[in-house]
Amino acid sequence: MQFRLEYAFLRLVVGIVRIVPLDVATHLSAWCWRRLAPIVNPKRHNRALDNLRIAFPEKSEAERAAIALAHWENLGRVMAETMRIDQVVADPSRLTIRNPKVFQRYSRKLGPIVGASLHMGNWELAIWPLTIAGSNPACVYRSVNNPYIDQYLRYQRRDLYPGGMFGRGKVEGDHGESQKTGRIIMDFVRSGGRLGVVCDLYDRTGLPVPFFGKDARTVAIPAMIARRAGARIWMSRCMRVGKESRFEIELKELRIPRTANHGEDVKWATAAMTRQFEEWVREMPEQWMWSNRRWS
Repeated sequence: MQFRLEYAFLRLVVGIVRIVPLDVATHLSAWCWRRLAPIVNPKRHNRALDNLRIAFPEKSEAERAAIALAHWENLGRVMAETMRIDQVVADPSRLTIRNPKVFQRYSRKLGPIVGASLHMGNWELAIWPLTIAGSNPACVYRSVNNPYIDQYLRYQRRDLYPGGMFGRGKVEGDHGESQKTGRIIMDFVRSGGRLGVVCDLYDRTGLPVPFFGKDARTVAIPAMIARRAGARIWMSRCMRVGKESRFEIELKELRIPRTANHGEDVKWATAAMTRQFEEWVREMPEQWMWSNRRWS
């Protein structure tokens, strides 16, 4: 009964958000999050400020506070877009590729791919170039415990991830085909699949690599899969353009070394990926999710 009530409430909120024009909904959500999030969730706001002190010790407290508020505003826009992600994907005028020549060069001979992205702009859309290339990408995502909500969110993203969504985490009841083990995900890529992973969060079992001058335990799954399966890694970031739901996606290939030392190859690739993420965050700090756990 609790799950059904939660689902009914979600559908009510989604219905309201989908009534008004998309840009109106995102502007209103951004306005609310910027003003309410630091009050409603002071723990995460303080974490954002602490993370900003690590990343930008040269900036003043006022400058870091401004970035933290801007990051909440971006998350507010993402929240509204989450409920209308199918509409965003259906409107090609809202999505462009920054370096189309690079992507077009490979689009018809992609082979197996691991797409590694970070929580920037609207990170769900970072996979979009693979979608329009007809390569049927899948993704790894954190499952929602409520099975009704989890199934609804998966359904809303069917056009963005035609290859499926592999859930990590507990879902009550039958979760169907989404509960994939690491071996099945590995086999998916090895057989020519294209898998998207967001990998810029703290991972207790991850590899410690430098991020803004301080070691951060980082998920090594993309590098491990790519190294073992002989796949390419495409790093991707989704940048919000202006204040509306318009995005530019940048892709960069990361070549994986294949020496006799598998562990060192994985660590080198994970560190290189993290360096690229740091460079991207420095360019647009207001679009990264500072309130997430990163260093400890």
